[in-house]
Amino acid sequence: MLENLGERLQSAIGKIKGYGIINEDNIKDAMREIRLALLEADVNYQVVKSFTAKVKEKALGEEVRKSINPGDLFVKIVNDELVNLLGNTKESINLSGNPAIAMLVGLQGSGKTTTVGKLALHLRKKAKKKPLLVACDIYRPGAIDQLQQIGKQLDIEVFEMGKVKPVKIVTEALKYAKEHNHDYILIDTAGRLHIDEDLMKELNDIREIAKPHEILLIIDSMMGQDAINVINGFNEQLPLTGTILTKMDGDTRGGVALSVRELTNLPIKMIGISEKMDGLSEFDPERMAGRILGMGDIVGLVEQAESLIDEDDAKKTMAKMKKGNFDLEDFLNQMKQMKKLGSMENLLKMIPGAKKMGLNNINIDPKQIARVEAIILSMTPYERRNPAILKATRKQRIAKGSGTDVADVNRLLKQFEQSKTMMKQMASGNFKMPF
Repeated sequence: MLENLGERLQSAIGKIKGYGIINEDNIKDAMREIRLALLEADVNYQVVKSFTAKVKEKALGEEVRKSINPGDLFVKIVNDELVNLLGNTKESINLSGNPAIAMLVGLQGSGKTTTVGKLALHLRKKAKKKPLLVACDIYRPGAIDQLQQIGKQLDIEVFEMGKVKPVKIVTEALKYAKEHNHDYILIDTAGRLHIDEDLMKELNDIREIAKPHEILLIIDSMMGQDAINVINGFNEQLPLTGTILTKMDGDTRGGVALSVRELTNLPIKMIGISEKMDGLSEFDPERMAGRILGMGDIVGLVEQAESLIDEDDAKKTMAKMKKGNFDLEDFLNQMKQMKKLGSMENLLKMIPGAKKMGLNNINIDPKQIARVEAIILSMTPYERRNPAILKATRKQRIAKGSGTDVADVNRLLKQFEQSKTMMKQMASGNFKMPF
């Protein structure tokens, strides 16, 4: 997501950072690169024009001229303007109301029904809510079944009445939610291939009955600048409270994320960051700007880890590390926990300064990780807990069982012993860098 844009912007900024002063002449090429990078990322032309004009004006201002390090100040100017462009402040999902009600709307194919499930899971995890999913898409074949499957997968209740009129479904769902102590209602409405009068009338009828605290428009970020027309089309007929951008992890140039707030004045509240049901993240302009400019997102990394890694397991593992009792069983569990967080390449990019340390170019072969996992799984539980007993005959059996060579088993055991020593030092606070 936005990776190419980030690299282009960082390259342009890098040229400016080398100058002792910033003037009209030496800023020209950098501003041209920034403008082209934004346009190629499918950012709206008017937005690009306004953004570059503001950056240039501030870069040539009195504060920069008197600065000891104008290059660093230029980075701050670009970062601040990116944050402003993205919405300046984080706007979370409205949790007020008992029950609170969110109505999700959008065109067909935007990922609306899946997003309903993702948002319900997010609300249950982060806000400790008891959500109810309401199936009001009675037109798209399989829409109700899809929502029921999602509800079953997440263990979240779905209210449906088949092909009954949506207004009737919502009326009954409101009663049901109060009777069964649901404190957040998520209404999955019907979409169309385009905005039409019938769709808008039905959505407004639902709105009048439900009186939602949130009306969220689901937008496929791969639509590009057409998304702005869709947002404005819905917003003219419905009082939208925000947008959720889906498929931000896909092959998208991401320009719509940089254009939405400026052109529609609607906040981006959430973004889809993976196809998994936990792949929905709160949108934070400051953190997004930081990632685009290569400053990492350590807060996002910590939040991701907290949501997926069991705290009790982590404490037990840390205690074993301190005592030097960390074994291959623990090592295997750690690998499984890391796999939950997603690809290692993406995690490394969230570390501040990753590009400077060369971490952004590290390619980790998933086959190698699978090979290590196969070797450990070919051991007995006793062998995993006591790797010191692994002699020649056992290693041969393990290699055969995992489809590897004895050399691979030896390599793993050597790396494990090195890791075990380092982990013990780190857990005890005695770790020293080997240089």
